[in-house]
Amino acid sequence: MCRCLLLINAHTHTHNAERDWIEPTATISLRRHKWLLLPRSAKHNNHFASFHSVLRFPVFASSVSSRCCLSSDSNNRNLTLRLKASATSAAPVMDQPTSSSSSPDVSTIVEVDLGDRSYPIYIGSGLLNQPELLQRHIHGKQVLVVTNTTIAPLYLDKAISALTDGNPNVKVESVILPDGEKFKDMETLMKIFDQAIESRMDRRCTFVALGGGVIGDMCGYAAASYLRGVNFIQIPTTVMAQVDSSVGGKTGINHRLGKNLIGAFYQPQCVLIDTDTLNTLPDRELASGLAEVIKYGLIRDAEFFEWQEKNMHALLARDPSAFAYAIKRSCENKAEVVSLDEKESGLRATLNLGHTFGHAIETGFGYGQWLHGEAVAAGTVMAVDMSYRLGWIDDSLVKRVHMILQQAKLPTAPPETMTVDMFKSVMAVDKKVADGLLRLILLKGPLGNCVFTGDYDREALDDTLHAFCKS
Repeated sequence: MCRCLLLINAHTHTHNAERDWIEPTATISLRRHKWLLLPRSAKHNNHFASFHSVLRFPVFASSVSSRCCLSSDSNNRNLTLRLKASATSAAPVMDQPTSSSSSPDVSTIVEVDLGDRSYPIYIGSGLLNQPELLQRHIHGKQVLVVTNTTIAPLYLDKAISALTDGNPNVKVESVILPDGEKFKDMETLMKIFDQAIESRMDRRCTFVALGGGVIGDMCGYAAASYLRGVNFIQIPTTVMAQVDSSVGGKTGINHRLGKNLIGAFYQPQCVLIDTDTLNTLPDRELASGLAEVIKYGLIRDAEFFEWQEKNMHALLARDPSAFAYAIKRSCENKAEVVSLDEKESGLRATLNLGHTFGHAIETGFGYGQWLHGEAVAAGTVMAVDMSYRLGWIDDSLVKRVHMILQQAKLPTAPPETMTVDMFKSVMAVDKKVADGLLRLILLKGPLGNCVFTGDYDREALDDTLHAFCKS
């Protein structure tokens, strides 16, 4: 274990936490990664996450975990950044060797560090055949499995067996919802509540999300709301859900005027990723999930992006070792960001690269017409285009983004029916709008760096929209 202490005199620096790019006065390096110095105005802990939203903040090496806190002296002139690095606990991935026959054989465990609400992400092949993994997170005697018409015939029986084998006191009910983004609405959500109430689920019950991102979001929101909050578990079965949506506690439903506008932050008890479930995933769904994998490399993990450039063919060919690594690395990125900024006060917003444009495509073109990852891919190209127009990145990065998305068989432009006015009307109600100002996640600097900002030339946004829309 190592501890690093850095004392910074920052009284000459100012910043606007959501609008300005701040060049630090010094850095401290841990292995190959740099920590940036903080300006005086970030003088309280609750400013920490929003400050990082505008700074270069790369991921740590996978074998090192991090804890950091911020404090200042009585005059608020000197900031102290305490960084504790440990090889034994925290957000990044740790390989877990099996020490005894009583321990489940899990390839990888990623810990989402949220204090007393921390939880593990189990990643491995055949995990649905290991009942002890799920059962250790069931606290009452009632379980409601939420799934859809596509996943139920494939994995519902296996999930029920994992919940009940050797545990006859647990009673499992299920609700099977229609499949698709267009059903992520209040009417479908009510079917979960109907089943829970009719089954007389109590406050010690557990909801289990078995499916992709839509099921995870809806089940989580139902768990957050039912009896004012019950436990829930995520069992993601798509690439999109395994690398992104199942981790971090974002739950919710869509509104006809905008995507994910109704929801809550509500963390699961655990996330169980059985990579074998990807064997039944259609090619289009698999490619859609890769958009989120690519995102992590662009915003904070340059080495991961470079690995993807070399291994995209292996991912598309469903190579088990390549996918295990991509899921692991994505989860460690997501877990670390969530640990630092659970409710998206700043840093976590950077995970939405391409999503503002992408959500506009999904809403304007019609929910379910394009998969989420397809819309995010096109939105990422638009965000990269705008970053280039602002002079924040060079042309070589623009070309690399186009190339990797094309390799992943993802769209690099929005549907032809999307207009400038359609984009602007939907983006006006985006969750990242603050005081009427649309804030965007844009790339700035070398690969692996981004900003979350409302301080940009509005002409660049207009030029990007007109470049990708016919009208």
